[in-house]
Amino acid sequence: MPSEKFRTEEFKVNGEELLARIKKLIHEGNIRRIIIKDKDGKIIMEVPMTLGVVGALIAPQLAAIGAIAALLTEATVVVEKSE
Repeated sequence: MPSEKFRTEEFKVNGEELLARIKKLIHEGNIRRIIIKDKDGKIIMEVPMTLGVVGALIAPQLAAIGAIAALLTEATVVVEKSE
C-alpha cells in the first residue's frame, strides 16, 4: 500500500491575520494538519484535519485559534497538504 505524500508550507502572520489565514487555508482544502507556532518557534496548537471536516465540526478549533490570535503578536502557521 503506497504511503500518502504530503508537503509543508509555512506562513508568518501577525495575530490579527491568523484566523483569516486559517479560514482561507481550510477553504482551499487538501490539508492534513495545521500547526501554529509562536515567534520563538514553540508549538502553540496543532489541529489535525480529516477529510470532510467542514462547518460546525471545525467551529471549536476556529474559536480556539481566535483566542490564540488575540494573545500572539506574531505567529508561524505550518500547513501539511496532501499531494
